Amino acid sequence: MSSIIFSMDIGSFTRFLNWFLMIALPVILGIFLTLKLHIGWKIWLIGACTFIISQIFHIPFNKFVLNPILGNIQQEMSEGSALLVIAILLGLSAGIFEECSRYGMYRWWLKDKRSWGNSIMAGAGHGGIESIILGILVMLTYINLMAYRNIDLNNLSLSTDQLSIARQQIQMYWSLPWYESILGALERSLTIPFQIAASVLVLQVFTRKPGHQQLRWLVLAILYHAALDATAVFISHQWSVYVVEAVLAASVILDIIIIFSLHQPEPEVTIPIQSTNEMPAFTPEPIEETSENLEKTRYQ
Repeated sequence: MSSIIFSMDIGSFTRFLNWFLMIALPVILGIFLTLKLHIGWKIWLIGACTFIISQIFHIPFNKFVLNPILGNIQQEMSEGSALLVIAILLGLSAGIFEECSRYGMYRWWLKDKRSWGNSIMAGAGHGGIESIILGILVMLTYINLMAYRNIDLNNLSLSTDQLSIARQQIQMYWSLPWYESILGALERSLTIPFQIAASVLVLQVFTRKPGHQQLRWLVLAILYHAALDATAVFISHQWSVYVVEAVLAASVILDIIIIFSLHQPEPEVTIPIQSTNEMPAFTPEPIEETSENLEKTRYQ
């Protein structure tokens, strides 16, 4: 593996590093948190499953319900107004599905583990599995385009149109500057803190006033999620991806403030006191000195 890496040019290496970090960083963070918080991987996996469940509903909703609406908006509104509305709707869609799934996680899955530490671990799993899944997809693209980079595409059984599209995709992929090819890993590293902050926000629904759900915290998490996603969509179309990364980097400061300002002491673990089965103290009773009693104790 090391000889392959050293034989790469800088563009190939940064593309390799991009997907490798997208997969490795969430795992490293998970290991750090398990050691720091003394919480097992089960909570991380629950957070990861929560993200996957949210996408099972989110992706079909966007495809079959939201995308047709967005198409009509593009046709009926001016370009700038349409972009703003589309960005807001996409942000709300992501916020509603992901934060409501997080609410369900606390409501049913982690109802006995609603603590600040567990919310940190679950948020790391939520954002971590997203990064890992995207990293795997980027890795597969990298492997395929590395294979096609130095072969003659004419030898493949492709039609003229397919051959033209394949050449364009390969050319676009390898013409990207090396410093842009690693932005995927940078974006994931800036997004995971938000997922942790959102996890802490939704936790407040159940812990601020035990026995009474404070749903305004869920609404706040949805709006924060929607605002961040909408801003990223709008800026990426209006300016550049570098501005998006700058906004995400700035949001990390807010994420850290949210995480630590909402810190709550971990619930104390009460150990039940086990009753000891001790023999009662022996208290001798006086024996009446009669001839019958003396006869019974004659050979004792």
